[in-house]
Amino acid sequence: MILPLAKLGTLALRTLCKPIANRLKKEAGLHPRFRQFIINIAQANHRFTTRMQRRIYGHAVDVAIRPLNEEKAIQAAAELLGELFVFSVAGAAVIFEVQRSARSEAQKEELRKQELEAMKQRDDELSREVEVLKLKLNELEKLARGQGLTGLFNFRHANGTKNVQAKPS
Repeated sequence: MILPLAKLGTLALRTLCKPIANRLKKEAGLHPRFRQFIINIAQANHRFTTRMQRRIYGHAVDVAIRPLNEEKAIQAAAELLGELFVFSVAGAAVIFEVQRSARSEAQKEELRKQELEAMKQRDDELSREVEVLKLKLNELEKLARGQGLTGLFNFRHANGTKNVQAKPS
């Protein structure tokens, strides 16, 4: 029951993140300091991705890379910011789920340890009880031998095979 609810909650969280990310994108272009900050991030990201693409395709890396114009930089940074926000929320949800699962497994392991300990204690109790019964049986057999009733309390061989020979008549 918990797992479907957790997955539903994660899905709802992701769905709620998209409008928040869009709002961040919109606000990013309006504030002057934040605008300059995201333009710098977008330009750095543009340089990094262009260099990586050039290395992958085997082109020259030491050439000058033209910067993005201001509007493209703002749009690219806003997209990057929105994706980063959605990714971080999804990552946090995954981390939360892993931690919850780990706690659940730890609780199950603790329960198994307690059950195993209870079984060991029960086994020890039964072993002690068997020993007490063996001692009582030995005492009873000794008393029976002393009274001359050895055949009457011969319980040990009741379930075993008997070597009974027929008496000649």
